[in-house]
Amino acid sequence: MGGQDELAPSIVIFGASGDLTSRKLIPALYQLHRKGRIPADTRIVGFARTDYSHAAFRLHASEGVQQFSSDFDEAAWLQFAANLYYSSGSPSSTADFQRLSALLSELESRQPAGRVYYLATPPSLYTDVVSMLGQTDMHRQSAGWRRLIVEKPFGHDLVSAHELDARVHDVFAEDQVYRIDHYLGKETVQNVTVFRFANAIFEPIWNRNYVDNVQISVLESVTVGHRAGYYDTAGVLRDIFQNHLLQLLALIAMEPPATLNADALRNEKVKVLTAIQPVPHSQLTRRVVRGQYRGYRDEPNVAPDSTTPTFAALELYVQNWRWQGVPFYLRSGKGLVTKKTQIAVQFKRPPHLLFDADGEHSMKPNVLVMEIQPDEGIHLSFQAKVPDVGIAMQSVDFDFHYASAFGSGAVPEAYERLLLDALQGDASLFTRSDEIELSWGLIDPILHGLSQPAAPPLEFYDVGSTGPAGADLLLQHSESEWV
Repeated sequence: MGGQDELAPSIVIFGASGDLTSRKLIPALYQLHRKGRIPADTRIVGFARTDYSHAAFRLHASEGVQQFSSDFDEAAWLQFAANLYYSSGSPSSTADFQRLSALLSELESRQPAGRVYYLATPPSLYTDVVSMLGQTDMHRQSAGWRRLIVEKPFGHDLVSAHELDARVHDVFAEDQVYRIDHYLGKETVQNVTVFRFANAIFEPIWNRNYVDNVQISVLESVTVGHRAGYYDTAGVLRDIFQNHLLQLLALIAMEPPATLNADALRNEKVKVLTAIQPVPHSQLTRRVVRGQYRGYRDEPNVAPDSTTPTFAALELYVQNWRWQGVPFYLRSGKGLVTKKTQIAVQFKRPPHLLFDADGEHSMKPNVLVMEIQPDEGIHLSFQAKVPDVGIAMQSVDFDFHYASAFGSGAVPEAYERLLLDALQGDASLFTRSDEIELSWGLIDPILHGLSQPAAPPLEFYDVGSTGPAGADLLLQHSESEWV
């Protein structure tokens, strides 16, 4: 994290009285402390408008950790909580930031110490906080390194993403900025790279010659709930596709990086995003499906005539040597029958079928499924002979489950890994500015096309269903179906 004489780092959480801090950030930092992954005297300072004392903030944080951590230990908590502090203030007040700066200097004994600034505020306050950090010289690295973690959403469209980047770069250099997409911190997402590049048997067939299609799904059984006000201004394409789904696509489709350092890894992802063909307006009806669950318009703070999609499915193509002509199907929705995130790679059928099979014993394609959540693991389906019935076949599975291989508590929360990486200066799992802009460059034209009179219709679906019927039709011209 720094030189031998440098103090333990400080972590400043802006928006510390909010839900993200209680549910994710403090529990993740507590686990890192409990596991000995961060120095025991790492200081964590909360900043928000709520008028907490240090003691009141510790009590508030304790309630969140007890609710959202599976293994709360009183002794470990007391040791951790001794380094929790709080400074109340406004994100646009110079005086409040000066008071925060003075508190940090006091806690750091006015010695060089690295700092992570975490933006857990609403996105509308990002630039206020960044500007105040600049005005009060809290961004300067003369007294130790300074890093800024920015939560998604990274803008509302390409123009606003450009504007946000410009405001951030007025104060922080790009190598100080860590744009966090918590999906990239999931162990099962990181395992995509290991699976592809540490096993020689799959990479030779990871191309257009053997792969028929790739399906990436982020499905949720819950409805929008308390996020309805935000969600109605965003919709599923901004909320899930622009970040999570395109990042998963890039990991699946990228070439092997020369090394695993941050720039090499992110360079390969950028090449994939650059190679994706934007969906022409003339093909929107064939390649884009949008839906809305019945009852969405009755949610609090949702317009009664809202056309915001709560479900979408896309057909995209990566126009390069490896993937030319292979469709990538992306889908996500709320209020569905199941909750799961998975990547399914469906392979082509054999060029010549030796076996006469139909009905329940018909030939099924080989499918490799990477389960990101909740049943973390990998499954490979293949054909096997059914015993004692001639040459009948049946699809069977090779299964790997994280819980059975490594133990039920082996998979940590994504924020643990990401916070630790930010403290250590490893940006591999964080999104670079050019990735953000390329992603918006793919989603913006779709959003614009959907606002036009000739856009594909908004399909309605029941809560607890598999989504709109159009999503199934999307795969028909590939003679395929959702896995």
